[in-house]
Amino acid sequence: MADQVLIVDDDRRLSAMLAEYLTGNGFRVQAAETAGAGIAEVARLSPDAVVLDVMLPDMDGFEALKRIRASSDVPVLMLTARGDETDRIVGLEIGADDYLPKPFNPRELLARLKAILRRRNAGANASPRILRFGQLEIDPSSRSARVDGRDCPMTSYQFDLLVALAENAGRTLSREQLMDMVKGEELEAFDRSIDVHVSRIRAAIETDPKHPRRIITVRGAGYVFARFQDGDR
Repeated sequence: MADQVLIVDDDRRLSAMLAEYLTGNGFRVQAAETAGAGIAEVARLSPDAVVLDVMLPDMDGFEALKRIRASSDVPVLMLTARGDETDRIVGLEIGADDYLPKPFNPRELLARLKAILRRRNAGANASPRILRFGQLEIDPSSRSARVDGRDCPMTSYQFDLLVALAENAGRTLSREQLMDMVKGEELEAFDRSIDVHVSRIRAAIETDPKHPRRIITVRGAGYVFARFQDGDR
């Protein structure tokens, strides 16, 4: 069955254009014009992905995303009215998987949606192996991470980033390498979205995120995932 995308945007003309374009590319599409309606549709439909505008009439997209994340890990692509770095960072911090500034090319939105869904499907088809590092367990097949039995919630993108780091434990990876591994595209100049995602992962898996012991920053080079953790050897 074709993947279902929920568009949450009060611009009817844009939503109609996107719906026609995505339908023509094999997606099933549903639309909502308010944040409240979009949140209700996520619960009712369990879509495969959500395209969520920041500027909505009843509440902003950031608050809507928080409410969606309270009960769903559905991949969310946020639309920002400007190429505002602050908007992008806020969206990533509260759980967006990707972002796209308006105006945008529908082909780019399609490519980003396919990348989000490809990552999700790759995780669903992953081998049953579990990656263990001390008290940290990462299960690619169920797309879950636990520390000492405690669930560590994170977005689909952040989980894929965690797996990429863990599978290369002990190896320093640059931001560019991580972006290519997880997203399949080169990092844009001055793009620090990886840093935001890493900070959220640390908040989920580190005992003290301000003094991380699992994901270590290598100044001027990138990040390294500790091969040995919690005293194991």
